[in-house]
Amino acid sequence: MDFMKSMAIAASGLKAQGGRMRVIAENLANSSSTASTPDADPYRRKIPTFESKFDRELQAQTVQLGRIDEDKSEFRSRFEPGHPAADANGYVKLPNVNSLIETVDMQEAQRSYQANLNVISATRRMLSRTIEILRA
Repeated sequence: MDFMKSMAIAASGLKAQGGRMRVIAENLANSSSTASTPDADPYRRKIPTFESKFDRELQAQTVQLGRIDEDKSEFRSRFEPGHPAADANGYVKLPNVNSLIETVDMQEAQRSYQANLNVISATRRMLSRTIEILRA
């Protein structure tokens, strides 16, 4: 087994999940923002995607953060007639971000990040142990 290849593949997973967590954090940060005018749209939820990439140097498949798509679902609305962004009926458009979904996505990304980190840690321990055996 190639220890460096294992660590490089896991590192690509770390980088991809880190990017995913940044997108989720942006969604959460904008979950209650509104547009500044009645006819403008508020923040639209972003959806991270992943791409498989063949690394010629490693001779292995790695993962990377792909396109950041926009969620095309409907905006939420709230009756708030005094708000500057309220339409003629008194409704304000709110982002299509569901905090519960974002929280679950964040937990999943954190678990994937931790799993990749565990692979790197285990590989480092195996490499260290191999060096110790070779020295003996």
